[in-house]
Amino acid sequence: MSQKIRWGILGLGKIAHKFASDLQLSETAILQGVASRSIEKASDFATTYHAKKAFSSYEALVKDDEIDIVYIATPHALHFENTMLCLQHKKAVLCEKPLGINLTEVQQMIAKAKAQNVFFMEAIWTRFMPSFQKVHELLNENAIGEIISIRADFGFQTPFQPESRLFNKKLGGGSLLDIGLYPIFLSLSVLGMPSNIDASARFTETGVDSFCAMLFDYENGQKAVLESTFEVDTPTEAYIFGTKGVIKLHRRFHEANTVSLIKNNEETVFELPHAGIGYIHEIEAVNSCMLAGETENPKLPLEFSLQLMTIIDKVKSKIGLQYIV
Repeated sequence: MSQKIRWGILGLGKIAHKFASDLQLSETAILQGVASRSIEKASDFATTYHAKKAFSSYEALVKDDEIDIVYIATPHALHFENTMLCLQHKKAVLCEKPLGINLTEVQQMIAKAKAQNVFFMEAIWTRFMPSFQKVHELLNENAIGEIISIRADFGFQTPFQPESRLFNKKLGGGSLLDIGLYPIFLSLSVLGMPSNIDASARFTETGVDSFCAMLFDYENGQKAVLESTFEVDTPTEAYIFGTKGVIKLHRRFHEANTVSLIKNNEETVFELPHAGIGYIHEIEAVNSCMLAGETENPKLPLEFSLQLMTIIDKVKSKIGLQYIV
């Protein structure tokens, strides 16, 4: 492998533009190729972000020997199919969250990646943000004592468009999979697996949730109160409550630039701006793993993604959400 990681991007929607923009900031990566079902779209994208090649099919991209890793930025329901295509051709994969739309898909993807002995990771950019590193640092220092509970929400108001990826069930739409994952990610990172899950949701006419409220219980009595919605703009903040204080991730908590430590009625504010749009931290973490020949990232191992989808599946069961695969 060359000293620069050669990236491919599969699926060229809004998030792919953000990712490609931040990829330009890396000194250890180049954008080797991009693929869309439309060669015009692929060519325009390649020109904008200085990709060396544009492909009119996903198959052509994964067969290119000059691509080391593929970033998958397609709709949720296509992640399994697209990831398996890459893994079958022994391409390393960074797949946007959620990895799949159910646990079975995620298990199969991970098993394939391990069988092929290639790098594989779920693209949860929050894990690599400076703000989230600070949260872990404060928790490791026992800054707020024993954790009692977590409260986190993620919501924005968006018009109901039945065919959009947010509301189309065939594309894996719904607030739970799209943004509810972030509060769940925080709870899993801090408290681990819950012992009991309760949830309630409101559904759209397309059969996906536009609002989801979750309550997680833990073995030692801790609680997580979590919410996601497409119906209204919410604070989109996160709080970790402890016996000695509180950690606050400011709006929007999944990409926060500010963290507060509140103790004894005094607030210490940490300004921790992310570089670029924020994806660069995730990109550099992956580049380091690839250059070291590692197949997982220790900060976001595949076991974590298995646990995350296990929780999501249980929430789906509680609210009666099923996707046809």
